[in-house]
Amino acid sequence: MGNKDNRGMKLMKKIVVLEGGFNEEHEVSLNTSKEVQKSLNRLRFEFEVILVNPKNFYKKVKLYNKDFLFFNALHGPYGEDGKIQKILEINELSFTHSDSLSSKIAFDKNLTKSKIKKSDIPFIKSILLEKSQIKIEKLHEVYSKFNSFVMKPVSSGSSFGVKFFYSIKDIETFFSNYQKEIKVYKNHNKIMIEKNIQGRELTVGVFENNNISESMEVTEIISKNSFYDYDAKYIKGLSKHIIPAKLPKNIYEKCLYYAKRVHDKLGCRGLSRSDFIYDEENIYFLEINSQPGLTLTSLVPEQLRYKNMNFDFLIKKIIEASL
Repeated sequence: MGNKDNRGMKLMKKIVVLEGGFNEEHEVSLNTSKEVQKSLNRLRFEFEVILVNPKNFYKKVKLYNKDFLFFNALHGPYGEDGKIQKILEINELSFTHSDSLSSKIAFDKNLTKSKIKKSDIPFIKSILLEKSQIKIEKLHEVYSKFNSFVMKPVSSGSSFGVKFFYSIKDIETFFSNYQKEIKVYKNHNKIMIEKNIQGRELTVGVFENNNISESMEVTEIISKNSFYDYDAKYIKGLSKHIIPAKLPKNIYEKCLYYAKRVHDKLGCRGLSRSDFIYDEENIYFLEINSQPGLTLTSLVPEQLRYKNMNFDFLIKKIIEASL
């Protein structure tokens, strides 16, 4: 069942692309999968596709054995948080990207901070709340401590559920429309609140080349929306990407260094992308994505192009890292 591409890479497994996931990032996953499939075709790899449904995936994998490699093109809950990775590990099946433990930590913003707190990586201090604790008195208390703050689910991607509070009035408005506002978090019980630091949004992709992690480049993201939200990420024209980011050399180097450090510290594999904010004095790590998007508008492919590396090269490296 061996396949050999035109660059001489031998793969003794058939690839199974995992897409979908039926969560808030379902469509993004389908678009990532589409680009991955195009690449696998160009590389002449034999593959099939599974539209992943969390309700029956554990049954579907029983049909596969060690001759298969699962390419994880999922994003969001179930596909990115360690759950699907655990199922594949239990069934002794090979898969791309990070293992179940690294995925679980990377997907949970609080666990990520706990993992790196004794390192030299700077991050924003935060408060962790249960959804039931989000009361008007509590947010007033938070405002008195942080002034402007950000509220977000502990475990989600693509800026889902991120809400900014700039004033007491924003808190009052939130609670005047509480039922509608809180519905956004219906699948999320743990909520993180961080001090809102105004600054430039930066991101760095990290990939593995011969088992050694390498930072790509630093991109500055300028969103046409109030921040780099879901629409700005995936609708063409709603954000501007500046690559390389116009930063002081030492800040640029720190970004590259911290992204690699977080990737390695969490034990990520194959690919990751870390986000930062720079307030013209200090740089702060925000979060890591162990399954960054590979769509036409995604940041990692753009950084690759800037480095004169093509998409197929990345796909091969992701596969190699999992063998």
